[in-house]
Amino acid sequence: MAGHNKWSKIKRAKAVTDARRSKAWARITRDIMVASREGGGDPSMNARLSLCVDKAKAENMPKDNIERAIKRGTGEIEGQDYVEMNYEGYGPHGIAIFVEALTDNTNRTVADVRHLFSKHGGSLGQNGSVSFMFDRRGVIEVSADGVDEMELFELAADAGADDVESDGDSFVVTTSVAEFGTVNNAIEGAGHTVIEAGLQRIANTTTKLDPDNARKVANLLEKIEEHQDVQSVYSTLELDDDTVNALA
Repeated sequence: MAGHNKWSKIKRAKAVTDARRSKAWARITRDIMVASREGGGDPSMNARLSLCVDKAKAENMPKDNIERAIKRGTGEIEGQDYVEMNYEGYGPHGIAIFVEALTDNTNRTVADVRHLFSKHGGSLGQNGSVSFMFDRRGVIEVSADGVDEMELFELAADAGADDVESDGDSFVVTTSVAEFGTVNNAIEGAGHTVIEAGLQRIANTTTKLDPDNARKVANLLEKIEEHQDVQSVYSTLELDDDTVNALA
């Protein structure tokens, strides 16, 4: 399981620019709006919104921006109406790719995503073409600094987690979707530093490629992620240490 977390680490290792921060804020703003629309504007009563607000704070998003996004979502102030869309397809060498997006123009987004797939050696498929290769899971990355693995395991297990794995300078805690909020709250409540937490699609099988071919897939993944409407991208590319080093 811990190996699936390496794509996030690769992305975090890249230099942060103003453009990247602006993109991150735009993504989080859309997340907040949708979460507020579906579950209400009170983070204490809306676990999804609470997670979005935490991400916004981690990206140093101003409080006023967060509050405006919530009010747009609840309808208190006028804003664009975003819908959640998923896209599925294959990249180079048969690597399955699952894309999550939030868009105010579905025709534009699907056309753009299809173009990116075809331009970089892949093909966009129909809904259901690769979704069966991914499991929806809660993933919580916890800093390993000063943390006893057994104590964390017991804490997480008592809260309902499925597994805890060491991943170098962090631990990766996995949960079911239903138990994600409870486990995350227990870990934070115990004073542990949560580096990143959220619901992810975890590949239930992966494919290893040589570094050159892995880079071709990674290039497609990055191009898709750079699209303004894309929130998350998942793939069946195996990210062992050799591949991670090559991509990094």
